[in-house]
Amino acid sequence: MKRLIACFALAALLISAAIAGSPRSHIDELSGQFVAAFNAGDGAALAGLYSENAALFPPGGDRVSGRAAIQAFWQGVLDSGIKLDELNTVEVDARGDLASEVGSLVLSAPGDDGTVKIVGQYIVVWKRSGHTWQLHRDIWNTK
Repeated sequence: MKRLIACFALAALLISAAIAGSPRSHIDELSGQFVAAFNAGDGAALAGLYSENAALFPPGGDRVSGRAAIQAFWQGVLDSGIKLDELNTVEVDARGDLASEVGSLVLSAPGDDGTVKIVGQYIVVWKRSGHTWQLHRDIWNTK
């Protein structure tokens, strides 16, 4: 009887894991939403991908904390005409309700002589809230 209960418990665990999907697949999907919102100029949609007490660490800038401040930050970036050409996840490492993502990015910015390409890299700490992953800490730099 114990063996039967253990088998059912294991089966339930495996089914639940399969339904939930991997953190990588969720993060890839949310990264796609990030790019779409960025290129649509939608600071509110970007901020909605972050946890309530998230923080950004922009290069050369001060920490930006909380969704309202994150929305204002991103809207300022978007209003400057910057577009996100590429966001490439290199690795995801998940442990419980936290995951780290390392990747690269390519931006296009309007310049005096046309469009300027900006290449960079980033690290994001994702936090799971229920069945949803949210950006929790976001830091990047450019080369």
